[in-house]
Amino acid sequence: MPFIRTSGNKIKKVFSLFSALLIAGAAFAQFLPVQTYPQNYFQWPINATKALAANFGELRSNHYHMGLDCRSDQQVNKDIYAAAEGYIAKVKVEPWGFGQAIYINHPNGMTTLYAHLNSFNSALDKYVEAQQYKQKSWAVYLDIPAGMFPVKKGEVIAKSGSTGGSMGPHLHFEVRDTKSDKVINPLLLGFPIKDNVAPDILRLAVYDRCLSTYEQSPKIYLLKKLGGKYVPISGTIRVNTEKVSFAITAWDKYTGSTNQNGIYEAIMKVDDVPVSGFQLTGIGYDETRYLNANIDYKTRATGGPWLQHLSKLPGYNTGVYKTDETNGVVSLEKAIPKKINITAGDPDGNVSELEFDVVLGTINETNTNNIEDRSKGFHPGFLNIFENEKVKFYLPEGAIYDSFSFRYKELASSTGNSIFQLHNGTVPVQKYFTVNIKGNFSPEDADHVVMKRSYGSKTNYASVKRDGDWYSAAFRDFGNYQLLADRQPPVITPSGFYNGMNASKLRRIVFSITDNSEDLQDFTALLDGRWLRFSNDKGRNFIYDFDDHCPPGEHTLVISATDLAGNTTEKTYNFTR
Repeated sequence: MPFIRTSGNKIKKVFSLFSALLIAGAAFAQFLPVQTYPQNYFQWPINATKALAANFGELRSNHYHMGLDCRSDQQVNKDIYAAAEGYIAKVKVEPWGFGQAIYINHPNGMTTLYAHLNSFNSALDKYVEAQQYKQKSWAVYLDIPAGMFPVKKGEVIAKSGSTGGSMGPHLHFEVRDTKSDKVINPLLLGFPIKDNVAPDILRLAVYDRCLSTYEQSPKIYLLKKLGGKYVPISGTIRVNTEKVSFAITAWDKYTGSTNQNGIYEAIMKVDDVPVSGFQLTGIGYDETRYLNANIDYKTRATGGPWLQHLSKLPGYNTGVYKTDETNGVVSLEKAIPKKINITAGDPDGNVSELEFDVVLGTINETNTNNIEDRSKGFHPGFLNIFENEKVKFYLPEGAIYDSFSFRYKELASSTGNSIFQLHNGTVPVQKYFTVNIKGNFSPEDADHVVMKRSYGSKTNYASVKRDGDWYSAAFRDFGNYQLLADRQPPVITPSGFYNGMNASKLRRIVFSITDNSEDLQDFTALLDGRWLRFSNDKGRNFIYDFDDHCPPGEHTLVISATDLAGNTTEKTYNFTR
């Protein structure tokens, strides 16, 4: 009988009514590593219904979801508990990302993280405020001495919220290995989320692996269930290439929930021999962007579904995959079918199977863009360079996952500054690369230049470094690039606050700041010449809640904002409190 992890420390035999599931479970146990972690060490971290809005490994834009999104009953200010004994080791405050977050180190060598918080407990809040004033920055990332804030299991450490990158009230909760900082799938640790529901496999994608995965559209096959297994509606799959690989769309659910969560693991067998699989057990934040090699990035970027590769792309390190020497690419011979079995599973051992035969028909002789020809574009594992007299960049080794034919074009612009099309946003890039563009600006404009990158509906700007007529900035995406002279300063708009005001009845001061290049380089508020803490959640408004730093009397508030091009706006407000 196969063995799988259970919700306790013991190992138990799993008896199935279906022999197919027995075979699938055995394949998982034999091919993918068996993971063992302490069970029931941590308690549920929020005083709300024990339910998830998202799980670890759920597919997101450019990253995996790195923890559990614990429901807060659609409310804020729910009690947040220390999941186990330990001490508060770090605190982060930022406008996006985690928002307000606490990190607790535990004696078992693990760290728990609690994010999107509305507030900290009073003692911690006072400490954080003092550090913000010391650093003169609302956004902080604090290392806290080990003995300063010890906590007991179940102690209230904060209130839940929706700060940072949250789109609604919930608690983002993580468990990390303290030493490596790698995030561990919390559902391997015995949390009380009942799950006896196997993943759903929605579709199958087939790729011609004589071509780059970025220079084709996969053939999509819809599925049906037959005899407890998923099978293609069309039956046997016939291809016209000697090398193929596969991807699936699959979602996991847990008992009592309709949420489409990410699957934990998948494995592919060829003629009953396991050859490739992936498992989302632990992922570091330095690895999470490799999601773009686990999925069919081009299909998703062009509005298609999520598809997770069962093969390892040539430019991806081992990461979440385990493969044999084929890397999950299946070689075919004329008229000799191969049986393919793909199994998708969750952390509780629930599995679903997809099975079909694939056979080589007539080979497509018109394929002239073989990715083995290294004279035709960019290739993984190499330093890839593009340069001419107007624009240049290089991609470091390890920056791309698969080969592709790089495309370049110079486009005219109404601003007079050319737009340089550096391929397009359907090919992902793992590492930052520096784009250098030659510009011709007047002396007045030369020190107020930004670089704009756009693709589709997305636009972002970056401040530049100048070296003579060359301007450079770092990005991590292909697209259309352009230099722009920006002499327009930010616009500061108060809400219900004005110069000469008696503000004794106000609870807070709010400013919105807008700029044509979107992001700000700096924001500073000085009250009577001293730095004043304004929060900036989600980058929308800058808010000061009146406290002891603004006592009764007459005051002068100076607000300044600087954009990416170095343009500064400053406004002064005299008021009485």
